[in-house]
Amino acid sequence: MSRYTDNAGRRAVAALLGWLVVLALLSGLGALLAVGANGPPDPRLAPAEASAPVGAPVEFGEIAFRVTPRPGSGLSATSEGCALLAETERQHQKGLMGRRDLGGYDAMVFRFAADQSGSFFMRNVPIPLSIAWFDARGRLVSTAEMEPCPDQEGCPQYAPAGPYRFALEVERGGLGRLGIDDDSVLSVGGDCSPR
Repeated sequence: MSRYTDNAGRRAVAALLGWLVVLALLSGLGALLAVGANGPPDPRLAPAEASAPVGAPVEFGEIAFRVTPRPGSGLSATSEGCALLAETERQHQKGLMGRRDLGGYDAMVFRFAADQSGSFFMRNVPIPLSIAWFDARGRLVSTAEMEPCPDQEGCPQYAPAGPYRFALEVERGGLGRLGIDDDSVLSVGGDCSPR
């Protein structure tokens, strides 16, 4: 008889443990559902620009620039602005890919450590841009109007008329607004003044 009692006791303990495990799992599931219900009603990953703090997107710096007439040109207008700064190879390759605007900046400046002769292209850039290339002394080399191109091979290449040290990209038509013409000189450096 004691053997039957021991088996019955073991069965009762096993049943009790089974119910405790089920109860713990149900409690955990209930807590998970309750915490999950506190999330946004339509959870989605936000684009990087939408979640970035005010200021330059994480992948680029920002820099002040000035466009002045070339000395002796007879022109006197000077314009100043704040630009996104691309100065690493990774930043040069990224440029304005995937962006629909400049995010409140006046331009994007590509700065190079040595003279360059390479072309620019618009792969995966959805907006038309104007570009101006400047030499090491800041003198205008040439300009071009660039058309959007989908994310595909074979996008047109836009080449400057000579070696350059800086390239300045703006939304189509923005070069005139900055006073960039054949006599322009670009100065790049310093912090952007508060806007």
